Amino acid sequence: MGWFKRLKEGITTSTREKKETPEGLWYKCPSCKQIKTQLDHAANAYVCDACSYHDKVGSSVYFELLFDNGAFTELHENLVSGDPLNFSDTKKYTDRLRQTITKTGLKDALRSAFGKINGQDLVVCCMDFEFIGGSMGSVVGEKIARAIDFCITSKSPLLVISRSGGARMMEAAFSLMQMAKTSAKLSVLAQHRLPYISLLTHPTTGGVTASYAMLGDLNIAEPAALIGFAGPRVVKETIGKDLPKGFQTAEFVLEHGFIDRTQRTKRFDVLSDYNSFKDKIAVWGEMKKDWLVSEYGIDIKKILITGSPRHDDYFTSRTKKNTKEK
Repeated sequence: MGWFKRLKEGITTSTREKKETPEGLWYKCPSCKQIKTQLDHAANAYVCDACSYHDKVGSSVYFELLFDNGAFTELHENLVSGDPLNFSDTKKYTDRLRQTITKTGLKDALRSAFGKINGQDLVVCCMDFEFIGGSMGSVVGEKIARAIDFCITSKSPLLVISRSGGARMMEAAFSLMQMAKTSAKLSVLAQHRLPYISLLTHPTTGGVTASYAMLGDLNIAEPAALIGFAGPRVVKETIGKDLPKGFQTAEFVLEHGFIDRTQRTKRFDVLSDYNSFKDKIAVWGEMKKDWLVSEYGIDIKKILITGSPRHDDYFTSRTKKNTKEK
């Protein structure tokens, strides 16, 4: 009924009695444009049930989805970046940190937690893009290093969920050193035969891709995630050629052997299909079995027993093969 008819019939509604639709009630998929309620979207682990688009979520959502009953203990939550370079661009780095902490409620771009997934102990490090683009600074590297120490002490596997624009320019060399630091720590984790799974989400780029994000025993990516070092625009301008369709997407890097698999349906189905992380390493071994045996003559049973594909025989046989070719 139009407003003129309502007035004619003597029907009026005061402003206080008008019903407004609450904000944030509906979700529209950026990919297929399908509309659903936020409750339905959350119930489906923030994945579109029409096109399997994986929505961008933060560490709090990942922890709730991953850990049994959403129960976990946060590790090293009070670490905060300093300003060793007295850096300033459009604003002082200390001011930027203070404002971002207030706005997001986060202390830095990564949170680490310990809990259980399907009854198995698990340490999860998850990046938050909302904190200065998920950039990797000294706190991110330190938290991953301490999480690895905790894994070794508790004999727990490690999962790192990456979503980052790369190294944090405000910390310059301090940030770049985290690449070496985290890579070295992951080598120590491998020596203790503890599995490490890397989950790459949109986007994973820069120094994060060049370090711990690509060093997993099993590297998994969410569909259509941007994965690369330099962005597509920079690569195109550098080589002076058009890039292939889907360049740097999860599907593209999977096809070219940079990752092991992508999630295709519901978020975390890869992590919940099996009873333990050693089973996941066994799956990794099955996928790589023919290639490993043909290329290097590796005993797959040794890999599965140790719980990590990073077995000494791999490197020994690889060295021998390269020596023979020379």
